[in-house]
This record gives sequence, C-alpha cells and structure tokens, in this order.
Amino acid sequence: MKAALRKMCLSTVMAIAPMAFSHSVVADEISLKTTELAPGIYMIQGVGGFTGGNILLSVGADGVVMIDDGLPPFLGLLQDSVKKLTDKNIDYLINTHIHGDHTGNNASYGAGSTRIVAHENMRHQMVTNGVPGSAGPAPAAALPVITFSDKMAFHLNGANAQLLHLAHAHTNGDTAVYFAKENIIHTGDVLFNGLFPYIDLGSGGTVAGYLAAQKTILGMADEKTKIIPGHGPLATKADLSASINMLEDSIKRVKKWVKKGLSEDEVVAKNPLKKYHDKWNWGITTTEKMTRTIYADLTGKPAGKAEHKH
Repeated sequence: MKAALRKMCLSTVMAIAPMAFSHSVVADEISLKTTELAPGIYMIQGVGGFTGGNILLSVGADGVVMIDDGLPPFLGLLQDSVKKLTDKNIDYLINTHIHGDHTGNNASYGAGSTRIVAHENMRHQMVTNGVPGSAGPAPAAALPVITFSDKMAFHLNGANAQLLHLAHAHTNGDTAVYFAKENIIHTGDVLFNGLFPYIDLGSGGTVAGYLAAQKTILGMADEKTKIIPGHGPLATKADLSASINMLEDSIKRVKKWVKKGLSEDEVVAKNPLKKYHDKWNWGITTTEKMTRTIYADLTGKPAGKAEHKH
C-alpha cells in the first residue's frame, strides 16, 4: 500500500506539467484495471502508478456514460479500456469536480460528440480561472455543456443515476453520482479511501463542508453499497465511516490548540494528528498538510507552506 502511495505522488508533477509524460513512456509500467460492479457498470482505476481519479463507465443500449476521465498522458490507455467493453463513443462525460486528474481529457472528448456534464460552479471556475494549476481559462472543448445547481438525474441503460451537488466540500463544485438500483455511488474526491483527504480551500472547499458531504453520502449507503472513491480502492460504508471518524477527531485535536491561541506552525509542532500518521499519511496530503488545512479552515487564515494544488 505504501509503495503504491509513493507512486501516486507522481500526480504532483503531472498536475503541473501533464504532458511531460508520454503514453509510450508510461505504458510498460502503468495500466488500467477494469472491474464490473453491476451489469454494464464498471470501475476503471490505475495500476502501477497514478493515472488520475477513479473512473466509472456505464455501457448499455441507450449509450455510454463516463464519470471523470483521468490525466492526459493516459488517454490512450483509457480509450483502449473502453474499447474492450464497447465500440460506441462516450455519449456523456460527468465530471465530479474541476481538478485536472479528473478532467484532464475533457478537451479530447469534448471536441467530439461527447457532452460534458458538471455542476454550474465547476463550469464557472473553468471559464473564469481554469483548472487549478493551469495557465488560464479552459478551452471551449473542455467545458461542460450541461450544468445543474442542486440535483439532476440520468435515466439511461436501465439505471437511474442521481447527480447530487455537495456544497463547499472538496471544492465548491463537487458532484456525487448515485446509481440507486445498482447500489453504487461515485463520490469523486469527497472520499480518499484510507487516506487523509485533500480539501482544496482555494477552490471553495471547506473542512466542515467536506465532513457534511461525507455524512450525506453515508446516509445514502448501506452495508452492500459499492462506493467508488476519488482515489484509493473500492470502498464500503465502513470505509467511509472510518474516514468520517478520523476527520471528526482530527478537527477536535487541532481545535484544542487553536482555542489556546497557538499559531499554525506551533500547532503543527504539537503534531496533534500523530495517531493517524502511519495509516492515513500519504504523498499529497501528509499529516502536516492535513493539520495545516484544518487550522486554516478553523481560523479563516490562508494555509501555510503545506497547502498546494492537487
């Protein structure tokens, strides 16, 4: 697990310069694994390295729906994986949020017949500022052409897929997708399974909103629900509960020192989250970064040196 997480740290570099890695360079080391979760519904995730967020694919008589699309260097691998399941084009691409490891191939799909769907806040940010870490506004082909404000439903391939906006959680434009009959939920980055979450305060995310969003998803799940997290292995309701419990306790531990008037660096020095370090720490959200994120959210001050874009 720890070795896999070290490889995931490649995302930091890829998010800044995604085209620095060509498909030919990474193909021998990295692959995509496809798992059928229900008839016609598949989870696609990277193996051997970081390819972006976990992807869901729904294939059926009505067409093909994909949720998130990974990083640009792995577009070829993604296309190959899809071709093994269907010879149809992607009809709809749903983005769970704005980050480039989930929207990196939007322009490639949007330039064709694929219609991109996302929350209205995500489109607004893409139009005005672009994807975090990018040079400017996103190209027209990468933009969602269908947006929603609160809820939306897709009735395709015999499934009723409910899109739900999760306000000020990981970002200000998060979407979870719930397949009710199949009992499958794609959370986007509102769940990093077994990892400290990355909460993008600069893109409208908040710790309280993140926790509230996780509890909303928990209320939709039962013991048999298959939960596709933004990152990490396929999750269960118990995995989501563990993340919620960790975050609630982490907030209490940081708040204890905030109430005593300690500065951000002083709180970090107290190492209030040390009990979670061995299990939850990873390359993007280290124990220090999680501490700084919670401190910044509680105090309203910009996070210090550990706060970077993902």
